[in-house]
Amino acid sequence: MPLETMEPNPIWSAEAHEDTVETLRQFDDVTYKIWGGDWCGDCRSQLPDFAAALDAADVPADRIEHYPVDQDKQGADVAEYDIEYIPTVVVERDGEELARFVEEENEPIAVYLAKRLESAEASV
Repeated sequence: MPLETMEPNPIWSAEAHEDTVETLRQFDDVTYKIWGGDWCGDCRSQLPDFAAALDAADVPADRIEHYPVDQDKQGADVAEYDIEYIPTVVVERDGEELARFVEEENEPIAVYLAKRLESAEASV
């Protein structure tokens, strides 16, 4: 079941975030795994902008996986991925975790992950 909060924010500006969008576009072989809840205030405030960034970067829907959780933060793969807070976004390539955003970060999800992906690529 898709997260309604992953509907792209129609007023998010790709032009204002060109570097972030370009970085996300370059990583065309990763999968975004998103844990959240439509009932969650942090998810409602953060995920629509992230969805808009993924959309602007032309990330195909088959590389975006939704993992809705209930108010007890129970759901698919919660234990396997050690999910405690939502939203949490894990970026993987071939089953290997490259980056992880957890709710309390001080940057927007897309900006945070773009920086981490660039760092991960630089260290390879």
